[in-house]
Amino acid sequence: MPSLPNARVLIVATDGFEEWELFGPREILQKRGAEVVLASLKTDPIQATVHDDPGKTIRPDLTIDDVIADDFDALILPGGVRNPDHLRLHGNVIELIKSFDRQGKPIGAICHGPWLLVEADLLRGKVATSWPSIRTDLRNAGAKVVDEPAVTDGNTVTSRNPDDVEAFTNAVIGLVEEIPEVEEILHPSELPA
Repeated sequence: MPSLPNARVLIVATDGFEEWELFGPREILQKRGAEVVLASLKTDPIQATVHDDPGKTIRPDLTIDDVIADDFDALILPGGVRNPDHLRLHGNVIELIKSFDRQGKPIGAICHGPWLLVEADLLRGKVATSWPSIRTDLRNAGAKVVDEPAVTDGNTVTSRNPDDVEAFTNAVIGLVEEIPEVEEILHPSELPA
């Protein structure tokens, strides 16, 4: 299994993300040795919120269009109301999320972030949680909704709110640590005849 210092984790966010739901997992992952990359719709700084008040800004490392899912081990989707509501309107964001899922890579969505999983149709038949006001959306998308700090079902981790950041991030880390390492393979030209 890859050690966390060799892991690359992608965070996708735009203006209106809940500050601690991006900065918290980012800090925890970086302290554990992972490389954390932030992607957004543009590379202009994006504005956090702390509940409804303006928070910190952060400059994304690259745009969604420049992301290749193959280059990352996991995906984190912070909440905030405006952030996932805006991102779910962009087909390239939804396709990126689906690409991580097709590859079986860990996807973590916290607070309102599971809206993006609803849009990507990734919650059907899964157990999930979220901010209370969007739980009906999760149910309507086919999820069994529970009220727990962090819920892992397959390659998906969902969580309720900023108070759950540690449990959420630890659950994502748990999935990343389970990813089998790619064994060295021989190119067909190197195989014995």
